[in-house]
Amino acid sequence: MKFSAVIGQKEIKQQLIEMVQHNRLSHALLFRGKEGSGTLPLAIAFAQYLVCEKISPQPGAKAPQTMTSLFGDEPAENLQPVNLSDSCGTCSGCIKSEQLIHPDIHFSYPVVTKKAGTPPVSTDYINEWRSFIKKTPYGDVYDWLQAINAENKQGNITANECNDIIRKLNLKSFESEYKVLILWMAEYLGAEGNKLLKLIEEPPANTLFILITENENLILPTIVSRCQLIKIPSLSASDVEEVLIQNNKVSPAAARQIAGISDGNYREALQLVENSEENWEALLRDWLNAIMKTGPVAQTKWVEEASRLGREKQKQFLRYFNHLLETSIRLRIMGENAINESERDFAERLNRIAGIEQQRSIIEELDKASYYIERNANSKILFHALTIKLYHIIQDKIVFLNT
Repeated sequence: MKFSAVIGQKEIKQQLIEMVQHNRLSHALLFRGKEGSGTLPLAIAFAQYLVCEKISPQPGAKAPQTMTSLFGDEPAENLQPVNLSDSCGTCSGCIKSEQLIHPDIHFSYPVVTKKAGTPPVSTDYINEWRSFIKKTPYGDVYDWLQAINAENKQGNITANECNDIIRKLNLKSFESEYKVLILWMAEYLGAEGNKLLKLIEEPPANTLFILITENENLILPTIVSRCQLIKIPSLSASDVEEVLIQNNKVSPAAARQIAGISDGNYREALQLVENSEENWEALLRDWLNAIMKTGPVAQTKWVEEASRLGREKQKQFLRYFNHLLETSIRLRIMGENAINESERDFAERLNRIAGIEQQRSIIEELDKASYYIERNANSKILFHALTIKLYHIIQDKIVFLNT
């Protein structure tokens, strides 16, 4: 994958390239970014950049005049910057990287036991992994576990996997000057990660760790402290809108709305495109009418309907409600004009039934509900509780305090 295939993130791409050009690359990088921001595609594109034969020659080959020493093995005054802003895409290293079969780019990711009694390692699922990356490079760990039919099993990066990483990275590189390990969803690396501390701190020559996480607070502090943090921002709405129009043939109006709702999350944007037939506005209207007018019987019926949607659609619905609430606040404060008529009408109605403090409180409750849905909370209980809270926030002007 070339940098040009990664959506947006122009500044991050330039930062990574300059690390190589100016000989400032750490042995261990920690890519931190929210779901759908492109942390994994960026890591893969960067790994391809490093093994590209135009950037890094094969062992034994004569280095071009513009070649740098990746980790500072040569004095800086003897180095000249590489003048390429992307991997070439045509050399043997790039072709193998595109196919995810380069022998010097290794992957580690959460897995489940494949055979009873056999400790799982990432290579057990390497074919599924390649298929997953090619189909859904912006997918999350839920998508990945579904792809390997994990059902309700919890994925992990195990002690056995750590031993396998140590073994692979202590081998000599096969084709490239460098070896790269991309460890995806490092928060699934528990206390077993202590096995990797010495390797991360004192890796073999020309070895690079790229750890990817959505939440660095769930990673062992001893690992985080050994890594250079690269903060990956959410995608801009304009980048999401552009790629939806170009790659997914979405109409400009729909792309603009989806980009606004997805809040920089390209995975979420694709989910919204896939489920574009869902009428979230009607579902939300029914919910608010049940809360404010028709009472407990209608509320129970609505909760039954919402609980059958499935986890991903429930999250999308809550995100849509959040989007409308944020639109309502902007409309109230700034009188924003760039809103389609349907959303404007709904936003104005929301402004009539709830003040800014109530709207902010609802947003917090919706965010917490999404968090619990992600962790397999009972959806009926969750939506019943949320319905009661929303009633009191709107009707009684109660703002619930965070606990």
